[in-house]
Amino acid sequence: MDLQILYWILVAIMFVGAIGELIPGMPGAALILGSICIWAIVTKFAGIGWPIFAVFFILILSSAIEFLATYWGAKKFGASKWGQIGAVVGLILGVLGLLPALPFGGPVIGLLIGPFIGAFVGEWLFRRKQDGESRLKVAFKASLGTVMGSVIGNLIDGSLAIVAVIIFVATTWDLVPLL
Repeated sequence: MDLQILYWILVAIMFVGAIGELIPGMPGAALILGSICIWAIVTKFAGIGWPIFAVFFILILSSAIEFLATYWGAKKFGASKWGQIGAVVGLILGVLGLLPALPFGGPVIGLLIGPFIGAFVGEWLFRRKQDGESRLKVAFKASLGTVMGSVIGNLIDGSLAIVAVIIFVATTWDLVPLL
């Protein structure tokens, strides 16, 4: 296979990975790292020394930020461990399509709605009145915080993944042979 064609296929896969980082549960970082590793092996690691370490660090940092943002959002809005467990269960059930089928979206809509419903149910079932607030209000606040934290984390995660792809392209651009 022509080296230039392989390069552009790998860059396209990396951009799919960067977009995948915006969606919870998608293997975006793995696509980016896998593409970089393939390029490194094919080119015998020519000119890819520090960029691969920088990209690896950025992708690990982005994963940590995603989890911390979800945790922060949940805690900021008063979610308990039951709300967080409910959000994870809701995410899994939403992706598998166990939420009511919609005329469009399917698992993607379940991916977005599932954590909210799961956190809500988890908080509602295991909470009692807190500071005079009803269970319904506490559960809604906790589920909203969990989802907001997750969305913020995914946006940061996706942004860092795009930075990783840009670093790769900027440092390998000169190595791609022209037609």
